[in-house]
Amino acid sequence: MQRTPLYEAHEALGARIVDFAGWAMPIQYPSGINHEHLAVRQDVGVFDVSHMGELRVRGAEAVPFLRWSTLNDAGKLRVGRGQYSMLPNDQGGLVDDLYLYRDADDDFLVVANAGNVDVVDGQLRRLSEGFDVVIEDESERWALIAIQGPGAALLLERLSNSDLAAVRKNQTVDVHVGGCPVRLARTGYTGEDGFEAFVAPADAVAVWDLVVEAGAAPCGLGARDTLRLEAGFPLYGHELGPDTNPLATPFAWVVKDKPFFGREAMWGVEPGKRLVGLRLDGRGIARQGYEVTDERGTPLGEVTSGTLSPLTREAIAMAWVRTSHAEPGSVVQVLIRGQAVRATVVVPPFYGR
Repeated sequence: MQRTPLYEAHEALGARIVDFAGWAMPIQYPSGINHEHLAVRQDVGVFDVSHMGELRVRGAEAVPFLRWSTLNDAGKLRVGRGQYSMLPNDQGGLVDDLYLYRDADDDFLVVANAGNVDVVDGQLRRLSEGFDVVIEDESERWALIAIQGPGAALLLERLSNSDLAAVRKNQTVDVHVGGCPVRLARTGYTGEDGFEAFVAPADAVAVWDLVVEAGAAPCGLGARDTLRLEAGFPLYGHELGPDTNPLATPFAWVVKDKPFFGREAMWGVEPGKRLVGLRLDGRGIARQGYEVTDERGTPLGEVTSGTLSPLTREAIAMAWVRTSHAEPGSVVQVLIRGQAVRATVVVPPFYGR
């Protein structure tokens, strides 16, 4: 397994390490997933997400290339800001979901999921033929630390001696933390306010230690998953994949009405199913792959992610179901170990900030 620059810091804190997409990553710390989850909802937590991949796209035609190869409109992205986007395939589905940051007029940083870096890199290089752009894999140049929660801005203001109040969502700003240069992006994957800090690998431990010493709770991938699910955010390989049409999801807003690769297979196609949130009305936890049926037992789809919300203590899930039962308020059933458990279709997020 590959290790991030923070691996030894996680071990020193007693983290339980697991294999995630080929990386040795902390799934949780001794305090437990629920404690970490609530720390982010109520104060501030810190995550190592250095396993994510970073690809540089630069050149005179970087904007038209990214407008063609991704679903959001990179041309509307101002310098110093980021946007959520997706990389389509030619079958109406997705190669990955991404974050794009515009560092200059013709210079973008693309952040891809850890397990998809090589696939994203290959897809971008194939689609770049005929465009005046250069694509470089910068993954080894960056460590990425996410500081999330309602107390994140105040904590980072103290550590960086900077006023972050004016930094808007998706905006980036360059600061110093403990003498280390850090690029902060007001982004995150938890449903809370917060920042993702891009730092040099050699500085990662120093920045991590300062953030933890300042009061941020170390958090692992377990809490990251419960937080993103509670917030209704998708995870590639669960909610999204090569055969899922993003127009049938709550994230259809990403797909801008413009020419893009694979548009014909995606646009105007009725997939017959929708990605929805489920709140279980009975006991049990819905897990990925569990079947969803109507009240007569007719198959409707399957669960993509599910958990017991550490905040609300309700069983929640996301699922692909037939369009006929995708409207909020629709009643369905989830088969949990052979038992049919009633559930209601809802619109995420599953909590109120």
